[in-house]
Amino acid sequence: MNVMSGGQAGVHAPTDRPGAVAQPGWFSRLMLPAAVFLSVLTGGGYASGREIVEYGAKFGAYGVWSIVAIFVGFTVISAIAYEFARVFHAYDYRTYMRNLIGPAWILFDVLFIVMAVLVIAIVTSAAEEIVATTVRIPSLVALLVVIGIVGLIMFWGRRFLEAFKSVGSLLLYVGFIAFAAMVLAGRWEAVQAVFARGDTSYVPGATVGAAVFSGLLYVGYNLVVVPGVLFVLDNLRSPKDSAGAGVLTGLVSTVPFILTYLAVMAFYPSRDVLDAPVPWLAMLEQVGGAGLGWVYTLVVFYTLVDTSTGMIHAILNRLDSALQEYGRQELGGRHRSAIAVAILIASVLLSRFGIIALVAQGYTAMAYGFLLLLALPLVTVGLYKIAKARSQRGEVTA
Repeated sequence: MNVMSGGQAGVHAPTDRPGAVAQPGWFSRLMLPAAVFLSVLTGGGYASGREIVEYGAKFGAYGVWSIVAIFVGFTVISAIAYEFARVFHAYDYRTYMRNLIGPAWILFDVLFIVMAVLVIAIVTSAAEEIVATTVRIPSLVALLVVIGIVGLIMFWGRRFLEAFKSVGSLLLYVGFIAFAAMVLAGRWEAVQAVFARGDTSYVPGATVGAAVFSGLLYVGYNLVVVPGVLFVLDNLRSPKDSAGAGVLTGLVSTVPFILTYLAVMAFYPSRDVLDAPVPWLAMLEQVGGAGLGWVYTLVVFYTLVDTSTGMIHAILNRLDSALQEYGRQELGGRHRSAIAVAILIASVLLSRFGIIALVAQGYTAMAYGFLLLLALPLVTVGLYKIAKARSQRGEVTA
């Protein structure tokens, strides 16, 4: 199977998309990019709740401004990123970055691979913490099952991966809505009290500016998700598609942050929750939801599979691009599975450092890299190249 989805290796001028015979439906053009974005994002962005505390909820009432920054950031960057992929037919991140930043693409290559391993490690660490607390299964056994599932998905290819992520995004949404409802049902007054008194006591001296900047950092490190979405962007047909998919991406990606943020506010500024390695687990236990331990465990392990497949698929597409450029055959199912397993094993080893340290230090450091190598080029050089390409092609925005 050709998982490149029509992408060409190397830097090339945009041309009209060849061989397009059927117009993709609205779901493929608008919802599928948002669904894949969310499915890859969930593991590193929402699964444990640790990320929401670190990049928004710790500011208490001011965390609302983090949410505003996150929604605007995801919407704007994803819309521009999608349009750049459409205009330049860049559906693997190697081709994408060579068109965007030229020779500096190799820096992004290193950054993305390191970040992919880090994200998977963080979700792995959260999964192990949850298993140790809620169920009687040895964590090693659970991780081996995950590694096996990811390997099989990589073997089965793109169409199965698209279906897995579309269904998975819906199930994850339902799961987080259920968890938030259970927490908020009996503690909504506590949430209201945080906003009524403007409580920011967990972070003395908190400011709106600090909350906004923290939200932008959250967007920054989560830009690692963009390469995992590229393989479905060959469905886009117009600038309007890119903009619509970008708005939907911003919306569906921010709602789980809001739900988790409100749930944390129900306990703010309790250190039993805000200092917990897995705040969601601490919150469910405190509202008598310990019986949901199995359900939450399944959700987290699903996100581990979902995030891992998205990150690894992007890496494999990058390898296929390089092989194609040198006239070599693309990776077969067995090779894809073997590489996926190797990446997962590296992530498991990195997870030994613990989730709190990985989120607080690893994510923040990576955020600056992605803001510098992806966000900044997109809103400057990227917009210029998009406008120039559209002009050359006589393309209108409709």
